[in-house]
Amino acid sequence: MAGIAPKRRVAPAARGQRFAVVVARFNEPISKKLLDGALAALAGHGVSGDAVEVHWVPGSFELPQAAQALARTRRFAGVVCVGTVIKGATPHFDYVCGVAAHGISRVGLDTGVPVTFGVITALTEEQAWERAGGAVGNRGEEAALAALEMAGWLRAQSGRRAGARPAGRGAR
Repeated sequence: MAGIAPKRRVAPAARGQRFAVVVARFNEPISKKLLDGALAALAGHGVSGDAVEVHWVPGSFELPQAAQALARTRRFAGVVCVGTVIKGATPHFDYVCGVAAHGISRVGLDTGVPVTFGVITALTEEQAWERAGGAVGNRGEEAALAALEMAGWLRAQSGRRAGARPAGRGAR
């Protein structure tokens, strides 16, 4: 995806819930910027202080396992995963990015807890910095906003009566 993510509408139902942010320590200065963006987005929507837990892991490869452990506790409305993987001279980049993306997706599907992907997968360090609060936005902020939006959406879905049809466009 190129460019800045579209603006999200965060449902009020997501506010006041607990969230976790899992941060990959590899490329730590960049990952710290992603964490800052995620925390600012959560705080901007009324989720801060004791309602947010931050957990550091060695690298992006370990993000899915940590996210799974946190999601399984059922203490969090969402888990935000952030990290930075920069391509080097070997195929290692491809394996780490693939495992991180697949694993993070699987955790959300397996647990039903929104688990979002705020991992920068860049070809150069310059590209990574652009996506950590530079010209292309902050992927940590975007991942936190996605977690907020999905937590609100899921909460709204669970509040609907069984068999009730949603109103508006797209309803069958």
